[in-house]
Amino acid sequence: MQETVTSPKKGILNKALDVVEKMGNKLPDPAILFFYLLIFIWVLSAILSPFDFGETHPMTGNSLNVQNLLTGDQLAAFLANMVNTFVLFAPLGIVLVAMLGVGVAEHSGWIDAGLKKLLNFTPKKLLTPMLILIAIVSHTAADAGYVLVIPLGGVIFYAAGRHPLAGIAAAFAGVSGGFSANFIPSAIDPLIMSFTLEAARILDPDINLNPLNNWYFTSASTLLIVLIGWWITDKIVEPRLSKMEVDGDEDQMPKMESVTSRESKAFWMGFLAMVLGIIGLVLWAYPEDSALRGPGMVDPEVQSLTSFHAPLMKAIVPLIFILLLIPGLVFGFVSGRYKSSGDLIQSMKKSMESMGYYIVMAFFVALFIDAFSRSNIGLLIAIKGANFLQALDLPGQVTIVGIVILSSFVNLMVGSASAKWALIAPIFVPMLMQLGISPDLTQAAYRVGDSVSNIITPLLPYFPLVVVFGQRYVKKMGIGTLISMMLPYSVIFLVAWTIFLLVYWWLGIPLSFEANYVYPAGS
Repeated sequence: MQETVTSPKKGILNKALDVVEKMGNKLPDPAILFFYLLIFIWVLSAILSPFDFGETHPMTGNSLNVQNLLTGDQLAAFLANMVNTFVLFAPLGIVLVAMLGVGVAEHSGWIDAGLKKLLNFTPKKLLTPMLILIAIVSHTAADAGYVLVIPLGGVIFYAAGRHPLAGIAAAFAGVSGGFSANFIPSAIDPLIMSFTLEAARILDPDINLNPLNNWYFTSASTLLIVLIGWWITDKIVEPRLSKMEVDGDEDQMPKMESVTSRESKAFWMGFLAMVLGIIGLVLWAYPEDSALRGPGMVDPEVQSLTSFHAPLMKAIVPLIFILLLIPGLVFGFVSGRYKSSGDLIQSMKKSMESMGYYIVMAFFVALFIDAFSRSNIGLLIAIKGANFLQALDLPGQVTIVGIVILSSFVNLMVGSASAKWALIAPIFVPMLMQLGISPDLTQAAYRVGDSVSNIITPLLPYFPLVVVFGQRYVKKMGIGTLISMMLPYSVIFLVAWTIFLLVYWWLGIPLSFEANYVYPAGS
């Protein structure tokens, strides 16, 4: 049973968040909202297309203009490509494939049994930092944290008698708000570095960067995000949620019955099966000529597991599906919950039934993001902002703060971290190199700004999915509820992480491994 928590007094912060929630929840249903935004972008593109904004594309050198999406050719292309735009929408496949495995592990009871065992030895006060840490580490598995860790955050908190939305908020803050805090390297690190390197060579053709050129900083940032996220969850978000009734379907929520001896045996057998699967994967990936390796980002002659093009990195979601399917399957049959293969299929079916609303939203989100990208409006805003920052000619420390803020603002409108950096790195990196600021530091500033605003922009492809996870517990939850929950994380992460970066730079602490250049510390 959920504990009774005393509602906090209405301070300035809570009143402000109430206004954000109230205004946000007055917005139309998320699917309809993205449909309206699609129409808005069409109209705006037609209005802006005749104007010459005097900008060039930083990658191609061609004139950058807004593309009118209301011409006959563009509308015909929109209709002709609509199915592919939806089907090829990257988060759709990731979510559905991963949720098939999650569904088996969840509906068989394996996850439920594991959570109960976790709660038996984990103090309730430490659930928050543990959840945020797991969420941060999940970055190693690409976007899988969105479909695995965030819903588990709600399950863990609800099973512990805490408000499930607080668990979802903490997990979302770790997975997305702390995206650039991780002590385990992932494919995104060498990918972003490759754009930084190309931009740096505009000014210095002989410069070399390490593929993990922000690793020291992102590792240190892990502790910062865990501690701050813990404080925000327990002191701001969860007390505020105490007034929000949990009115979801009881059948879809975890129960607190004790684990039977048969279920305990089934859990450990399922866990052992998963461990054996992981060991098999490690043995497969370890040899230098493993089929799971791919050409390195810096040296194509060296086969790497963390390269963005390595089969292992591309197979993260299918591997999560398999590694969750196996223990769920073992648990189901050993515990007696599964009598036949039909029960396995029913678990997958239940998982897909809960995704129906997300699929509808994903259709409109995919169309909107595609239109926003083709119109060049987001790119034009990014370029204008970067040029404005350059024209101010501010001191190095102020410029770093400006890049963090500008990156977080642009991130509200342009999604992909790597695609954004590929476009604006050629402006930021050479500009700051001339001020004595290393490409590593510029990239770190960008990654901080890119991370902190992920959790408050409905343009994040997974944002509607988090709303769906929340509605499992609170039926009235909408976009406004989620934004008001995540706003304290976004603002405090922005301030604290920026200060941390500046102090890190001022102290002259290396961002990562040794490189073939020297830039002064920001003293």
